[in-house]
Amino acid sequence: MAKLILPAIVSRVQPVSGCTLGLWGFRRNPGASARMTIAPVEQWQFGTTCVGRRVHVYEELTSTNTLAAGLPASSPDDLDGLVILARHQTAGRGRFGRTWRSRPGSSVLMSVVLVPPPDLRRPSILTAWAAVAVGEAVRELAGVQARIKWPNDLLIRGKKVCGILIEQGVGAGVANRPLFRTVVGIGLNLNQTAAEFAAAGLPDATSLGTEAGVEFDLRTAANALIQHLDTEYCRLLDGERVAVEADWKWRTGLLGRQVVVELTDGTRIAGRMREMGFDGLEVKDSDGQVRVIVPETVEHVTAE
Repeated sequence: MAKLILPAIVSRVQPVSGCTLGLWGFRRNPGASARMTIAPVEQWQFGTTCVGRRVHVYEELTSTNTLAAGLPASSPDDLDGLVILARHQTAGRGRFGRTWRSRPGSSVLMSVVLVPPPDLRRPSILTAWAAVAVGEAVRELAGVQARIKWPNDLLIRGKKVCGILIEQGVGAGVANRPLFRTVVGIGLNLNQTAAEFAAAGLPDATSLGTEAGVEFDLRTAANALIQHLDTEYCRLLDGERVAVEADWKWRTGLLGRQVVVELTDGTRIAGRMREMGFDGLEVKDSDGQVRVIVPETVEHVTAE
């Protein structure tokens, strides 16, 4: 009989102005309560349906996630699907507060603001959605496949090309009523060189330009990424969760392999990955026992 491993807390949703550190990249969002008045230098439109109907472009921001989390809204439609993009970030961040820096224009640095329905608020689903979309954009732009490294990185030939950070919380909405929002931060390496990564002490990073041997235009790359984010999110809204889940499973490349699963509480489980989905990972250990693990409790999954 399979043993179900449940989290003490799957996620803790707090006001965006001070989100408590949670799971899968949920973290404190400093300064998000401040009303942001900086104006974008451009507004792009790519003819999408759900994500990126409006793209606000800034020359420089401290963090696209910080700006996106602090935006006021008179209605959910004001925020849902909005994309914040910066040509340069001075204090971009990843999981565990790691900083994200890059040469201006060398990366797609953006945040997507969503007001998802309750059944799509789980971080495992939203992280998989974003990772699948990034993988498709990488294939379209550079002609190579990217693998998902649990839970929120994408690799090309073992080197990191993209990181994803999801933050969630309740911020000010209509008439000061609370409005649940999700901010999905994406940093996709576009035109950095191997020499730049070496100088920065990042030998295990790569960019689309390095892999494809060409220079990429920022707007063209952003368009491709947003189009795929839109397509995959519309699939989720249309009830096609299984299709997105299947793409996510394929890109992780873990099914049938011997793995070590490290939980957020430090527990380690070794065994063969029998099945994986948004509702649970099935790992058969050396004693023949099948463990069903809730994805939000998983810190890392490493293939042996």
